[in-house]
Parts: sequence; structure tokens; C-alpha cells
Amino acid sequence: MKTLVIGAHGKIGRRLIGKLDKAGMPVRAMIRNEDQRPELDAPGADVVPGDLEGEFENALAGCDAVVFTAGSGGHTGPDKTFLVDLWGAIKTIRACERLGIRRYIMISARNAADPDSGPASRKPYLIAKHLADEELMRSSLDYTILRPGRLTDDPGTGHIRTSRPDEENQLISRDDVADAVAFCLQNDATIGKTTQLYQGDTPIAKALE
Repeated sequence: MKTLVIGAHGKIGRRLIGKLDKAGMPVRAMIRNEDQRPELDAPGADVVPGDLEGEFENALAGCDAVVFTAGSGGHTGPDKTFLVDLWGAIKTIRACERLGIRRYIMISARNAADPDSGPASRKPYLIAKHLADEELMRSSLDYTILRPGRLTDDPGTGHIRTSRPDEENQLISRDDVADAVAFCLQNDATIGKTTQLYQGDTPIAKALE
């Protein structure tokens, strides 16, 4: 099964590509800028150009699964958030349906289920994530939605929890998120599920199975 990672140059995307390559799982990295290529060629990914605000369907050719971990970034305004995090996601979901790519994993966000419950500064982002998740759930795809807590660059522990802890502990490392995605790609029991991810004490496989 060949997996296209959309948002491959991001912090989760780069970690995921390395893990999939190490596990012997074919992986393709979609990049918007050619200057991102050297960092992704090294882990062994098939690197292809694609732009969520332009043309990207060529990147889907020959793939069996998609991981959407793209984002406009915190330095941009609501306009880019809606163009990338919302409309970009919706376009990839619809393209997968047209092309017969069944498996789709969405990296969403905590509070995406209820954007009003999050901070006002993040509300446009949470609305975008909420609507993209809803589009995916309405689709015909074999989806998994992962909603991680506050992301850190700490080393992964291989352990998580899927129930919401107190505010202080709503953290998870990007490394553990990448491991969770890799597990989901190999386990059909996660299809059709929306799961929160936080740091915890349960092995990833046990928490998600």
C-alpha cells in the first residue's frame, strides 16, 4: 500500500515519512516548493510536487492511502486557514473519491468537535478542522480522524491516552502522533473512528485497536 503524505514537509509529516520508510511501507511526499525536496529525499520517500491551492491530483496517482497533515501555519491569517486547512482538505477528499483511493487519515485538532470550546484566537482554525472532518465523515472513504492535543517536539514514548485529561496534560509529541498514524495505516480496526490523542501510559497499539 503506497501512502501519500500531504503536508510532508511539516513536523509531523517528516517524522511520519521516516517511520513509514523504516517499516518498509512505500511512501510519497507531496511538496509545494522544490527547496523542500532535499530534506525528504533522504528518508527514501518518492517526492512529488503538489499545491493545495492549485494543482495536486498528479500526486495521488498510484497511491492507495492519503494522510492529510497539511496546515497553513500559525503565522498566516484566517484566509489561508480556510484555503488550506478547510478547502484544501475538502478537495483532496473529493479527489480520492473520484480516483478510487479508499484509505484516508486526517490529522485534526483537539476542540475540533466543538470550535466554540476552544480559545477565540484559534476559532477560525478549529472551524476549518471541524468542517473538514465533517466532510470526511460524510464521504465514502475509509477514514480515520485523529485529534491530537497540544503538539510538542519531545521524544516519543510509544504510549498515549485517548480520553481527554485535565488542561495541563493535554499534550502529545509529534513523534507519538506519527506512530499513531503509522499504526492506523496498518490496522483496519481504526477505520470509521475519530480518536483524541494525548500523552499517556497505554501502548499506542492497545489504545487504538
